[in-house]
Amino acid sequence: MGDHWDRPGWTDGKRTYYWMLTFSRATELLGLAEHCQKALHHLGMDPVPSDGLHVTMLRVGPTDPVSMDQVQQLLALAQDLPSRAFRLLAHPLAGSRGAIRFSLTPWRPVIHLHAALTDADERVGIPGGRPTSAFRPHLGIAYNNRARPAAPVVDAVEQLRSRPPAVLDVTTVELVELRRQAGRTGGGPCTRSPCALEFPPSSASRAGDHRPTDGRPRRPVPPPWAA
Repeated sequence: MGDHWDRPGWTDGKRTYYWMLTFSRATELLGLAEHCQKALHHLGMDPVPSDGLHVTMLRVGPTDPVSMDQVQQLLALAQDLPSRAFRLLAHPLAGSRGAIRFSLTPWRPVIHLHAALTDADERVGIPGGRPTSAFRPHLGIAYNNRARPAAPVVDAVEQLRSRPPAVLDVTTVELVELRRQAGRTGGGPCTRSPCALEFPPSSASRAGDHRPTDGRPRRPVPPPWAA
């Protein structure tokens, strides 16, 4: 595994806008993440704090070339996103070369949201991030902070894969500014504009239905260490 924080060009003080889903009040998710983080504590990774759990939807761009006027235009366009509130399931536990994370199902509503955000970026003339075809939804709970063999991590993660998933109700998407600080990142919602955009409720969430809101069977959970 590689160091999550070792990213060429991402220097201290660099600031970048991202679209994110955040879950600081999702008690079921917070409890599951905390349980998994405690079980993996011996690995010495950097756990994601409870108020920092998120799904990175789309990179917007560095704050230098992206003007505040463009940010305001982007927020105005995003008010009319063709999206409604939806429900996800966060399944323990998978990973990548640099992190341990929950797999998310179903993908369909998240993919649709990514495509809508990408369209808004393009209409404003903002660089944006990866195309929707390359987007793989996930939710990180711990970041790897050094080079290490993957086998001990895979063995530790395997013990947690039988736990039931957490239900996530997604009602907002936020425009967030991340700052690189002393080899790590920190950030918060944009302070100059209202960045939390609320979706109208779906019929399933109004009825308290705990199935994924697209009504389809859930995708199989990706195997550990899937790309």
